[in-house]
Amino acid sequence: MLELRNVVKSYEGKPLLNGISFTVAEGETICLLGASGSGKSTILRMIAGLDFPERGAILLNDLDLAQTPPHLRDFGLVFQDYELFPHLNIFDNIAFGLRMLTARRMRSLAHLGTLHLPWRAVPGENVPYARNKFNKGEIHSRVHELLEQVNLVGFENRTVTDLSGGEQQRVALARALAPQPRLLMFDEPLGALDRSLKEDLLNEIRSILHQTNIPAIYVTHDQEEAFAIADRILVLHDGIILRDGAPNEIWKDPRSAVVAKLLGIGNVIDGEAVAGKKVKTAFGIFDLDCKRKVGEKLSLLLTESPSPSGRGARGSAPKGYEGGGEIQLTVEDVLFKQDQFQVKARGVVLTGEAVSKGGITIHMREAPRIGEVVTVQVQVKCLS
Repeated sequence: MLELRNVVKSYEGKPLLNGISFTVAEGETICLLGASGSGKSTILRMIAGLDFPERGAILLNDLDLAQTPPHLRDFGLVFQDYELFPHLNIFDNIAFGLRMLTARRMRSLAHLGTLHLPWRAVPGENVPYARNKFNKGEIHSRVHELLEQVNLVGFENRTVTDLSGGEQQRVALARALAPQPRLLMFDEPLGALDRSLKEDLLNEIRSILHQTNIPAIYVTHDQEEAFAIADRILVLHDGIILRDGAPNEIWKDPRSAVVAKLLGIGNVIDGEAVAGKKVKTAFGIFDLDCKRKVGEKLSLLLTESPSPSGRGARGSAPKGYEGGGEIQLTVEDVLFKQDQFQVKARGVVLTGEAVSKGGITIHMREAPRIGEVVTVQVQVKCLS
């Protein structure tokens, strides 16, 4: 198991990561999700041994990796820009790590037994397991096994420049998998691909990770990628992990406005605590106990109920109940989205005062007219 304990890192004198702690279990895929500059790639670099924490520890099976150089950690890394060798064909690109690993192990096997390294040792011995040496036949077999796994059978003699972006990323994945790494890391690997290729590769990567049972860390700023591939999502913001949980758990309960906005969960709206455990918003007053003082400003998550009502007529303020109610909206824009319509709307006139803010996005099966007032059933919850 990989573990980060209270890792601290700064960049150009400013805090970047503050007390980062998490684990990655055997066979688990976690996703580090955050905006650009949040420190996601820095975490990968420190795990790989390419950078170092200022405080804290990175451990593999309870052994500190601080003194273990990158090439002895047995970790694989897949980049967004592939990093393939243009002078080698596909077979040799995939086999490269196996050949280098074999040569290095043969040179260093004699003295590795005296080092305190987290190798998977043969019972009763103090030297690394011999799986780190591959003969020519084993290399040939392993490469062809991987070509089949990434759907590139017959591509072994092609050059890198003959391949599409998606095919090159498959080669990069196969190369990372070849030495059977203890951990696989992905740094925005699909950022350069179009939507259809991205979806196909996400499914393939997830399937391969489950088949091989290799633990993985996947870094992205794309919430759709995170939900598609992760067993667990860690939301990184301002140097700390705001939320750590299974995708369905985070979707149901993001807890904070930052997480909800980053993941595109519902609509984050402003509210104000008023007397009687009620919260006033641009869309009316809701019965909610957010445990705030009267007059205190707060953020709320407004989501559509599973069966939102269709079009409605202009009427009174929302019929509030614990956690939700009906709200009325004035349609400002309508955009077709596959099997439904994305509607941008604002709150209607409330208690004689025009609401000038509070625009939200909802989804409807039928397209309303611009300027029309619609009634929608919603659920509302407090956010930190």
